[in-house]
Amino acid sequence: MSTLWTQLEPLLSKVQKPARYIGCEDGSLHPQPRAGQVGWLMTYPDTYEIGLPNQGLQILYEILNERDDAWAERSYAPWVDLEDELRRAGLPLFSVDTHRPAAEFDIIAFNLSAELVYTNVLNCVDLAGVPVRAADRRPEHPLIAIGGHCTYNPEPISDFVDLVVLGDGEEVVGEITDIVREWKASGRTEGSREQVLRALSQVPGVYVPSLYEAEFDGDRLVGIFPRYSDVPEVVEKRTITDLADWPYPKNQLVPLTEVVHDRLNVEVFRGCTRGCRFCQAGMITRPVRERPAEQVRNMVSNGLRRTGYDEVALTSLSTADFSGIERVVADTVNDPANCGQVSVSLPSLRVDAFTVGIAAEIQKARRTGLTFAPEAGTWRMRQVINKLIRNEDLYGAVESAYSQGWRRMKLYFLTGLPTETDEDTLGIAELANHCVELGRAHHKNPSVTVSVGGFVPKPFTPFQWFGQNTVPELYRKVGLLRDATRKSRGVQLKWHDPKATLIEGIMSRGDRRLGPVIEEVWRKGGTFQEWSEFFDHGLWVETMAAHGLSVEWYVYRHRTEDEALPWDHLSAGLHRDFLWQDWRDALDQVGLEDCRWTPCYDCGACTGYGVEHVVASAVPPAGGSQGTGQDLSAGDSVPVTIGGVRSSIGASTSTAGVGTS
Repeated sequence: MSTLWTQLEPLLSKVQKPARYIGCEDGSLHPQPRAGQVGWLMTYPDTYEIGLPNQGLQILYEILNERDDAWAERSYAPWVDLEDELRRAGLPLFSVDTHRPAAEFDIIAFNLSAELVYTNVLNCVDLAGVPVRAADRRPEHPLIAIGGHCTYNPEPISDFVDLVVLGDGEEVVGEITDIVREWKASGRTEGSREQVLRALSQVPGVYVPSLYEAEFDGDRLVGIFPRYSDVPEVVEKRTITDLADWPYPKNQLVPLTEVVHDRLNVEVFRGCTRGCRFCQAGMITRPVRERPAEQVRNMVSNGLRRTGYDEVALTSLSTADFSGIERVVADTVNDPANCGQVSVSLPSLRVDAFTVGIAAEIQKARRTGLTFAPEAGTWRMRQVINKLIRNEDLYGAVESAYSQGWRRMKLYFLTGLPTETDEDTLGIAELANHCVELGRAHHKNPSVTVSVGGFVPKPFTPFQWFGQNTVPELYRKVGLLRDATRKSRGVQLKWHDPKATLIEGIMSRGDRRLGPVIEEVWRKGGTFQEWSEFFDHGLWVETMAAHGLSVEWYVYRHRTEDEALPWDHLSAGLHRDFLWQDWRDALDQVGLEDCRWTPCYDCGACTGYGVEHVVASAVPPAGGSQGTGQDLSAGDSVPVTIGGVRSSIGASTSTAGVGTS
């Protein structure tokens, strides 16, 4: 094995932020590979400060390095200044841990959390000295793997990757390692690359795009079918059922330079039963699996002691839904070891689960801003999207926060949602103005920042059939909000560029025909497309047209029930007919209560888990559903049957569990 450090170090004086590339973080590892081990380069296709906090990569980084037959290091997309220097000097992509060349690893694995990083993936692969297209790679080249939420429709980028991992990675990386280790031991002979890919396709949760072919009838996709009889027709996602078995990361990385989310992050549960119809994360990560509260407390106390952070974020899709959240927050804030100087962030707050008790606890240390996500401006619209939060829920949460000392709030909304009217759009401004008025009862200059993003329909959600709003229409709606808030003292409006929303929409529900578009945009310099200073809307639109592909067809049209979708050969565990019925319910403005408090909706997510599952508190949150109709005390549970599996809904968190979706 070799290191590029002596060649790389002189270049760092020529770049903007050299600390991005030196490694040496507290918690970083310096593997010493041995013969026969499988090397993984865990790569985030964006800058170091965006990628380092990613918990998925940190978890797998630790798990792989604990194995006797594997080693793992990290890499991030070099910023444009260092890329120029690397290419000028003839140096490749490297790991930040030991600065080994990327091509010396057996697997280069990317975490994909957003569609606009696709061109960065190609750039990293090329910079590693690996052929960009999977079909051009030989046995000596690393395998290119991807995982993350964007992989639930990997078709646009399928020409460039060897394997795709759907779902949780903790177990599957070990199974991939076993197969690649045997491949290495065989000598990686000529023609063996397809053999190892065939073997990987047998691993549950692993999709190998080259073993499938897409069939079209004109513009319409007929379907994506396996090329061999032993290749699965449908690839099911992987799910770990008990988070208690995976208390990672045990040694969170502490960067030497500023990064986003620079704090201790502790995951408290995965999945969500709230059923927001726009939310891909909530759908694809079902069922709910909680981490035991005692394990959370230990991870928090040990992590704070080791890292020296004075802020901890309890992360999940809806953190305030965690069983006993107030107790965990109180134990963290009041722990004598923290000297009252540790603040707790709850990044995913639902306004109907935020209480005065939570507010009172998290304000004891440093007060930071609070973010709530009503998502839509009116109750009618929130019924459509199944975000069943009434105005009084929001006002109650905001009042609780202001009364406990907060002065700044951030409210997040989507615009361009199905059936949205101008009245719904203007409801956003009305909510914000009223929140400021509530604040003035407690503070002289309260402020509310309204952040508005254009809605992009995502695979495996009820809205996957919806035709996205056009760019001019999104600009018009933003204009309505600008006019409505221009004179509002204390309200600040921010919005996401509708042109970027369009390109995200193209990729979100696209098919394999977009591969040449992505490649051409990359070859014309279109990297870091998530960054406003580099985003090039015109380049994307022009390239689409040059390849004879219609933006209207990919983005703006509604899909029909019988239309084949590019992700139909993949499964997030959800029944297609459940999603279609939920789409029809949305159009009828019918909301569905959280399935923890109602009979099972048979979405499909819990089927096949033959274990007792315990999730959430025994009492539904204020403003939520009426619950089970039984009075429960702490520790009680209500047995229900879901998909043939007996499960429990209760207050105990002795077992990390799977929710009743």
